[in-house]
Amino acid sequence: MTDQPKKSRRRHIRVEMPPSLETHYANVVMIGHAAGEVVFDFVHMMPNLPMARVQTRVVLSPTNAKLLQKALSENLEKYEQKFGEIQTPPTLADQLFSLVRPAGMADDDTAGEVPGDDTDPPPDDAA
Repeated sequence: MTDQPKKSRRRHIRVEMPPSLETHYANVVMIGHAAGEVVFDFVHMMPNLPMARVQTRVVLSPTNAKLLQKALSENLEKYEQKFGEIQTPPTLADQLFSLVRPAGMADDDTAGEVPGDDTDPPPDDAA
């Protein structure tokens, strides 16, 4: 008998997409994890509403979550090659709170000013 390496055979799996499959839009994802799982809660957040709703929960093993990360990276790279770079805000806080302003502050108000506070700050040498 010869010790020839076994040829790897690719398995083809048919995946069925049922016609009644629901599609959910999500613009936020909350991610949590435990030792044996990674949990993705996909949320649909409406502008100017104080409440959001989890639309779908997906639980993956850490290995499958890592494979998903790799697949997302590869597919986003292909997307950007075809359609151009995806622009993202500098930080999550900028994305979530760029339109949030304290009540009473107009769009042209200087950042950091408190509405109704017309007092000047004390001089640096004040004791």
